[in-house]
Amino acid sequence: MPRLEPGMARIRVKDLRLRTYIGINEDEIHNRQDVLINLNILYPAVEAVRDNDIGLALNYRTITKAIIRHVELNRFALLERMTQEILDLVMTHPAVSYAEVEVDKPHALRFADSVSITLASSR
Repeated sequence: MPRLEPGMARIRVKDLRLRTYIGINEDEIHNRQDVLINLNILYPAVEAVRDNDIGLALNYRTITKAIIRHVELNRFALLERMTQEILDLVMTHPAVSYAEVEVDKPHALRFADSVSITLASSR
């Protein structure tokens, strides 16, 4: 993850819990499963901080609602694909200079709490 430079803000969304169809096994195809999504987003916040104006800030609520809608309304064979699609959604916002998305699939492996995939992008 890049260093936080002056004037940049880091938004972290931690453990967004959603249910979706994820996987390739018969049971996974027919039953929703839990996923945990973590986001790290960097954007220039100088104007938002200076003017104390929500209109100048990156709206994490809007981003999160789009992710919820996308994940809950779609089916995914691979965790990698879901993670990339979430990252693509975040990067549609021009103010985002860097984003990192981690998606955890709890209980995907026996004896493990979860399996996760992390992908990142920057401009």
